Amino acid sequence: MKILIVIPTMHPASGGPPQGIRNFVPELNKLGIICEVLSYDNPEAEYLGKDNFKIHALGESKSKWGYNKQLVSWLSENIQNYDCLTLHALWLYQSYAVHKVIKSLRARKLLNNFKYFIMPHGVLDPYFQEAKERKLKAVRNFIYWKLIENRIVNNANGILFTCEEEMRLARTTPHSNYHPKKEFNVSYGITPPPAYNDSFKIAFNKLINREEKYSEKPYLLFLGRIRPIKGVDLLIDAYETILESDLYDSIPDLVITGPGIDTDFGSNILHKVKANGKLSGKVHFVGMVSGDSKWGAFYGCEAFILPSHHENFGIAVVEALACSKPVLISDKINIWKEIKDANAGLVKNDTKEGTLKLLTEWISLTNVRKKEMSEAAFNCYKSYFTNTRTASALFKIFNEN
Repeated sequence: MKILIVIPTMHPASGGPPQGIRNFVPELNKLGIICEVLSYDNPEAEYLGKDNFKIHALGESKSKWGYNKQLVSWLSENIQNYDCLTLHALWLYQSYAVHKVIKSLRARKLLNNFKYFIMPHGVLDPYFQEAKERKLKAVRNFIYWKLIENRIVNNANGILFTCEEEMRLARTTPHSNYHPKKEFNVSYGITPPPAYNDSFKIAFNKLINREEKYSEKPYLLFLGRIRPIKGVDLLIDAYETILESDLYDSIPDLVITGPGIDTDFGSNILHKVKANGKLSGKVHFVGMVSGDSKWGAFYGCEAFILPSHHENFGIAVVEALACSKPVLISDKINIWKEIKDANAGLVKNDTKEGTLKLLTEWISLTNVRKKEMSEAAFNCYKSYFTNTRTASALFKIFNEN
């Protein structure tokens, strides 16, 4: 079986979807399924050519809708070389083009047994229609759903969800006429992290400019894009509150990694930290981490923290679990139930008060309890979030539906 995966970009900085593909494709290959990717990446991009599967890069789109004049012709000429397609792009030209080409070829009896599935990555969540800051986009999506997107979703062979909560939330979407043929929870596993070695710690300490004598200083880790939706402002506000209290000496440092510090939002966060002497001594901005420095950041932290307002899955959360690190998260991260049931971390509301509770409750835990939670974190990863589990689920779906 040969699968075509359609996605806007495979750029590592774009977050979970491209990383998820890189995680499960090698496992599908082991099961005899060949996967290729079709994206809007620049063919000369430095991050391409490093994967063990083919990426057809059509070039970057300059349109917010993602229009690319090559897409329809490429699909029309090549789609018959595949048995199945998975679409990782809704609300964009890619979903429209895929549906248009499949409908046209089926009408000509050229794709009779062809299947296509959609992995929405959380975009059917009511959050995207109800969030105050998305009013204009919500109107656009409402119109687009009525005209185009409902047919794309409902005509697919099935919808692939990354967790039970995402599937449940999609069923509550305010969009009318949401009637998919089938729904599947395939989970979203990750590749096991490399076993710890000292080179990770050295790489991370070099990146954060910490002297060796300070290398054991405890810290909590935030890894993600510095954007309002991630709740970074809540985290800084909660830290500021703690640093003004008698818990000052108890709270670990906070290491913030990921892109976005050069945005207006990131600049405001950075200015607030620099303007407060106590915060600037406790909060460290590192920028993007990858390879040894990334794993050094994970293995060296006490716990991972993410008070996000919305997170469909949270690959970084699962990477922390796989490194035996407890996770301190909001209940707007869709895998929170699995984590709470496994006692693999702490879960609170996505508010300043909730974030403050995450920090104060973590501080109050005994070392024994923290160790127990670390062991539970790894067991949670093994039970729910391995890439072999995802690949097995996809293999069964592709062959039986």
